Amino acid sequence: MKIKLLLTAWLALGACAVHAAPPQKIEFWTFSMKPRFTPYFEALARRYEAANPGVKLEWVDFPWDVIQTKLVTRIVAGTPPALVNLNVPWAEEFARDGLLAPVDGLLAGERQRYVPAALQDLTFGGKTYGFPLYSNVAVITYNKQLFAAAGIAHPPRDLDEQLDYARRVAARTGKAGLCPALSKIDGLMMQQGLDVIRDGRAVFNSPRHVALVRKLADTYRAGGLLKDSLFAEDNFPAAIDAYKGGRLAMLLAPPTALKRIEADAADIYAITGVAPAPLGPTGIADGGWLIHFAVPNNVNPALLPAVGKFARYLTSDENALAFARQASVYPASARAASDTFFTTVPAGAGASQQAVAAGAVSMPHAHTLYVAGVTDYDELRRYLVKAVEAGVTGRQDIQQALDQAVAIWNRKLAAQRSH
Repeated sequence: MKIKLLLTAWLALGACAVHAAPPQKIEFWTFSMKPRFTPYFEALARRYEAANPGVKLEWVDFPWDVIQTKLVTRIVAGTPPALVNLNVPWAEEFARDGLLAPVDGLLAGERQRYVPAALQDLTFGGKTYGFPLYSNVAVITYNKQLFAAAGIAHPPRDLDEQLDYARRVAARTGKAGLCPALSKIDGLMMQQGLDVIRDGRAVFNSPRHVALVRKLADTYRAGGLLKDSLFAEDNFPAAIDAYKGGRLAMLLAPPTALKRIEADAADIYAITGVAPAPLGPTGIADGGWLIHFAVPNNVNPALLPAVGKFARYLTSDENALAFARQASVYPASARAASDTFFTTVPAGAGASQQAVAAGAVSMPHAHTLYVAGVTDYDELRRYLVKAVEAGVTGRQDIQQALDQAVAIWNRKLAAQRSH
């Protein structure tokens, strides 16, 4: 009888083993997170697996310039990761091409947890295509000695004042006042409420666009704009070097730049003031660039509830705050973004700590500014930047330069539509 009972128990255990559900595998991708954030993501994965025994996580990290190609290959092959780190322009393009799945159902009534501007950035065609993780935003860093020498009493409150201050600094001190990222002139135009494309046609040669470029040209001619790499694809290294060297009065940069100034130029850091970067007439803050987790198409539908649960965990208040503090960025979780870490300035705080709070003021107004729905957009933007460079530096009449660039854009846009 005892042998029979043991045999029955053994058979029952065997049957359970045969029918036990395999763990749900959730593969999630990030870009450029290793090695700095390896401890963070490995610890997060261990915590989640311990709390969810039926789930097995696989974290994969790619360089930022590789992840898009890898993702397309896997989606086409029918074996996509469950979640992938993207920025907003990539997500818009992938959603437009049918390579991403909307996540409205997976947000599971938790939309209110996220900063509204972040969800707006990820809404295309009335559907939401991602779980917001973090963004960044610029602050305005200024040299108080140069401001005093130029008779400037307070930080600039809009673009016109920035340009006016830049001219005054140049006139009184011989130093440059500002170094805008003119390779991204399209973003500046949009922040100032000027469309780049409207109804499928380029429109950046209007009188208002010409007036904006003329203001830049006037400031350039007065010596107010730093000429080092002014139109380079990335002029930030030249700008921060000039600021650290006392050759630039204002620097628009994320708060992390203050740590570099403190480490490399203690004398300049000691005379540095910080303020929230001025909003454009659109009410949009400078420097917003949202990173999120998207769900690719062709993910097994049976896995989606588990994917949604994990995505919500990845971007939870607690985890978003922990990651943002480590990465020196701003969480897209509304509750985390209002944490005292970002909003409180201790007595006697230096410019670096002040910058964190200044950025937090702008975070609710942060949007990713880009032109959506255009193939080979980077190539088109180069024509715009060259036209603006010709106008700002005086090599060509501004209206003429913008007219020529608009004509090129519209020929190429028409050709794209015909295909």
